[in-house]
Amino acid sequence: MSPTGHQPAKVYPYLLRNLAITRANQVWALDTTYIPMARGFVYLTAVVDVASRAVLAHKVAITLESCHAREVIEQAFARHGAPEIVNTDQGSQFTADEFADAVLDRGCKLSMDGRGAWRDNVFVERLWRSVKYGCVYLKAYDGVSAARVDIGRYIDWFNTHRGHSSLDDLTPLEAYLNLLPTNQEAA
Repeated sequence: MSPTGHQPAKVYPYLLRNLAITRANQVWALDTTYIPMARGFVYLTAVVDVASRAVLAHKVAITLESCHAREVIEQAFARHGAPEIVNTDQGSQFTADEFADAVLDRGCKLSMDGRGAWRDNVFVERLWRSVKYGCVYLKAYDGVSAARVDIGRYIDWFNTHRGHSSLDDLTPLEAYLNLLPTNQEAA
């Protein structure tokens, strides 16, 4: 127990060092960022397939709680199955048992970046830059609903229309589908 009487958060080891990430659903990365609005801000949490850069699920919420991280990872599980590894930072929403249990109960390994090591989750950090400079900073959302709709449109465009030079100019969704293991590889 900590001096405050609270149980310290469980931190998982970073599993991606020197790992060749070559296929879809091998590693997913999650992160949460704040989105400024005309008054106040909201939080955006996203699940990104690391090999393809595809955004597999996202959620805009008004609080930073583990239930939102759990909901977004469960959306991704429902749509895309389960990856081998889920990588996050050490934020309280990701170290909470509610989130960790949702990941581990699916048979995934949980990996966490080193404290202050933003480079460990660079793929999601690049997404945040794209979302903020390509969408958010161009507007002053007057409400949560407006932010949800506009960010949702941008992420759909990002997945289906924005080619990436690191993906041979494929869109993230095209790369995701191309990088899924075939039935023969999975056997």
